[in-house]
Amino acid sequence: MSLLGMAVAVVAACLIGLGFVAQQHAAFQEPLGRILHPRLLLDLLHSRLWLSGIALMIAGQLVFAFALDLVGVAQATPVLTVNLVFALAAAHVIYREPFGARALLGSLTLTGGVALFLGIGQPHGGAPPGALSPRWMSGAVVLGLAVLVAVGGGHRDLRVRAMLLATAAGLLYGLQDTLTRSVVLLFDAGVSTAFRTWQPYGLLFIGALALLFAQSAFDAAPLRISLPASTAAEPLTGIALGVTIFGEKIRLSPRDLALEALGLAGMVAGIVVLGRSPYLGKPGELAARDGDGDR
Repeated sequence: MSLLGMAVAVVAACLIGLGFVAQQHAAFQEPLGRILHPRLLLDLLHSRLWLSGIALMIAGQLVFAFALDLVGVAQATPVLTVNLVFALAAAHVIYREPFGARALLGSLTLTGGVALFLGIGQPHGGAPPGALSPRWMSGAVVLGLAVLVAVGGGHRDLRVRAMLLATAAGLLYGLQDTLTRSVVLLFDAGVSTAFRTWQPYGLLFIGALALLFAQSAFDAAPLRISLPASTAAEPLTGIALGVTIFGEKIRLSPRDLALEALGLAGMVAGIVVLGRSPYLGKPGELAARDGDGDR
């Protein structure tokens, strides 16, 4: 194992965490009436803080790609999950958001659960399906589920709504990861060939919808509530789609299954602990609703 590669992965996680902080702080300034409305993204495109958050995330992904060359997916991917801890700590330092023992315990439990599941599961093998393969129907199921989860929280309180929106975003991020892998393989076969299939256009659509769901979650609640569910849902969805679409295999020995179950339990426990963090509501919530039509 390369210590340099692991250090690079930690830097990537830090950059991504800072990107989340900037995005959430910018989105939180938007009225609640913007949730799930395309105007939310249009407004955020005019925010320098939000754009800097996007730039930090892109930089983090590029640094992570370098880490993959040094240590490989199995070692680097679990390290990337600590971006949640970096994000919550940075939000505390920069914006004085609460980050007490409960938040620290929840973030470490969730991060450890994700890292354990990814480290033990280690998907391998598989082959890309054809553009019209029925295996892509599992992706359509994920899309439908994400939309139902996002829309279904419309009448819940902000805490629950933010967690549902984050879950929906994580589902779509997992689908986006799968589509990205497919598109890269298509481009290897030729640019003109790639653009004659639906995958590149589907990737753009899923990416935009995932971004809307994520920023809507950030609009509704602070990071400690609006980020954890997405952190857990993305890798789980990516692994599930890797198995159903690409035919990948995961480790299923009794010992591995026990450890994977422990990882899943850690994810759930971390989300529950963070979701129960004190949150009285968004400042100016009623005024934002009443004044939404005036902007």
